[in-house]
This record gives sequence, C-alpha cells and structure tokens, in this order.
Amino acid sequence: MAKDHQVPPGRALVVGLGNPGSKYTGTRHNIGFLCVEAFAARWGISLNEKKFKGVLGSGHAADRMVTVLEPMTFMNLSGESVGPAAGFYRLTPASVIVAHDDIDLEPGRVRIKVGGGHGGHNGLRSCDKHLPSKDYVRIRLGVGRPPVGDVSGWVLGRFASADQALVDQLIDIGADAIEGVLKDGLLATQNRIHSL
Repeated sequence: MAKDHQVPPGRALVVGLGNPGSKYTGTRHNIGFLCVEAFAARWGISLNEKKFKGVLGSGHAADRMVTVLEPMTFMNLSGESVGPAAGFYRLTPASVIVAHDDIDLEPGRVRIKVGGGHGGHNGLRSCDKHLPSKDYVRIRLGVGRPPVGDVSGWVLGRFASADQALVDQLIDIGADAIEGVLKDGLLATQNRIHSL
C-alpha cells in the first residue's frame, strides 16, 4: 500500500522553482513560480521580502503558518536559497513543498510525490544537495516534451497563446495540490488531483 505523508504541524515552506528576470517570465521552466504566486494570492500572502537569495512572504494558509519562497539564484542553484530558508525556520524536508516544471508529464497534468530522484531537473538536483534528505514534497507541473529538438530550448520557451487556458488550469490545480497536501496529506490529495 502507498505510504502517506503528512506535513508536520507548524510552519511549512512552499517553494516555486524558476529563473529570475523578465527574460524568463512566462517560460515553461517558470511554471513553479506562477503556481506558488497563485497559491500565495489566494491567501493574501505578499512576496515582498528579500532573504535567502530569494523573494518570500509569510502568512496563514491552509490552517497553518506558511512561508512562500521563490529562489532568485537561477534554477540550477535553487538549493542555495531553499536550504538556508529551511534551516533558518528549523524545518525538516517533510515540511518543504517544491513546485516545479516536469517535461515527463503531458501539459496540464499535475502529479504529487515525496522523495525520489530528480529526473534530470537541475533545480531539484540542487535542492537535493542543500537539504538533509530528499524527503520533501514535489508538486510536478506537466509541460510536456518538445515534438523535436532540444529540451533546454523547450523549457526556456514560452507557452503558445493558444495554450493559455491549459496553463491557467495547470497553475490552479497546482495551487490546489499545495493546499491539499498542507491540509489533508499526500494520499488524499493524490487521489483527488491525479484523477483530474
């Protein structure tokens, strides 16, 4: 039987992965930023503090204190922001939720898991390096693979305007997934989100 995961009581750290700067706004690689921004907006959390090589904000969400963090290190060094933030708040990886793009999921799909490999995702690779274990929650946001050609060019490219409704849905379901994990734990949220 699949193992459940409950985020421990107290503060949780919700992280969106992406790249800073207008050059990367709206790219597939930045869907993690968009997801946590939507989550923060739902709960009136402003991301206006600069700390831990990132921008962050704290407030009450899903019945607990939550800090939302966007590393500004560039994707490949995300852990240099996530590790110190988790350390400052004395959080174990069990209290960390990371939203990120996933090329192995078709566009619009959301999957949730705890631990496991990084699947070649350099942002996760960096988080793995800077957290004491890999046992943090991953909110995997499907962006698909390119029909042909280079994956790095694909993730740094923007969604087609025709796909905007799908992107909005992806962001919305991703934010639902974060809330669900915080409130109801992994299995209940997987059952609800994975069927969408």
